[in-house]
Amino acid sequence: MRLSINAVLDYDFTEPTDVLLALNAAQMADQQVTDESLIITGSGPLSNLGGGSGIGLRTWTRANPGRMVATYKATVAVDRRPEVLQRLRKSPLASLPEDVLPFIWPSRYCEADRFVSFVCGHFEGLEGGALVQALADWVHDNLAYVSGSSDGATTAADTFVSQQGVCRDYAHLTAALIRSRDIPARLVSVYAWGLEPPDFHAVVEVWLDGAWHLVDATRLAPLEAMIRIAVGRDATDIAFMTAFGQAMMNAQSIEVARLPD
Repeated sequence: MRLSINAVLDYDFTEPTDVLLALNAAQMADQQVTDESLIITGSGPLSNLGGGSGIGLRTWTRANPGRMVATYKATVAVDRRPEVLQRLRKSPLASLPEDVLPFIWPSRYCEADRFVSFVCGHFEGLEGGALVQALADWVHDNLAYVSGSSDGATTAADTFVSQQGVCRDYAHLTAALIRSRDIPARLVSVYAWGLEPPDFHAVVEVWLDGAWHLVDATRLAPLEAMIRIAVGRDATDIAFMTAFGQAMMNAQSIEVARLPD
């Protein structure tokens, strides 16, 4: 399917501030960016660098005091088929590529080591994709999606206790549970067609059978219509905007529409 993206970030800054943006759709085998533009007003020159794990693009700029508006537009052709995770096998640890290895370890927001007993005790006998699917189902069934129920300090363990959160909390907990059984899992920021209300979305990719596979415990949008932006250990690595100073949001809008084939 062909999807169009229109994202607008409108912020105010009180002083010159370095800003790192991750807005560009990643060019990948199953999602081809056919055209795109990123226009920023109220800032200095732009400089680009590659994203984490060689996926996507990040943009440095320096916001001037006052208003900065970043507008990203793109057309992306997505060719991704539905997958049955239960058929996929866990990859032997010794076979993991160098860039995959970091995603089996705990991170700031995904305390995988704290969930070993829970996963081993409640999902005994499950391996590989069958275990991953069961864990994603558990997160979906036991968490309530509640806007404003978490903040930038909320970790997977916090979400496990409160049993509520937003997409980043679902993703953190899903990744932590999966990593607790030595299966690589990373967070992914995406544009998602069909997401209501429209916004940036956070999901998980899991390494099975020698490849990455998307998983979304929220089930708020079809995996076949998601466009990856950035990947990382947790939400810190995939933030759409990191301001190294004070920033105040005026408005933010995300539109993802399906175009005629």
